[in-house]
Amino acid sequence: MQTQTQPQARTGGRSLEHPAPEEIRLENVLHALSDPMRLRMVRTLAETGTEQSCSVFDLPVSKSTSTHHFRVLRESGVINQIYRGTAKMSVLRRDDLDVLFPGLLDSVLTAASHQDERLGGSRREELPDEG
Repeated sequence: MQTQTQPQARTGGRSLEHPAPEEIRLENVLHALSDPMRLRMVRTLAETGTEQSCSVFDLPVSKSTSTHHFRVLRESGVINQIYRGTAKMSVLRRDDLDVLFPGLLDSVLTAASHQDERLGGSRREELPDEG
């Protein structure tokens, strides 16, 4: 996927590439949201509504697997990431997604909550191992 660099803050010369809103594709967003671990990450960001350090996510996967999931979310246009000091902060691109795909994010988040209720468990239970 070819990406255009959005305006980004630089910290110590580090910056991350993100797709511009016009480059975000529905199939890439749906792919990113189809993974239970990435959906869990998006749900956490949606619940907080603010930037979160990667370290606050309680994920039962290795650091490299977690990094991969954040990269997929960023490259698909679901999240923005920025360095603040030594922390990599993530935030949901809710405004962009709502303009491009009205109702999609809310529908996915609502469906995920209904699934949790239907299955009688928490979203934090019974996630597949990274294996």
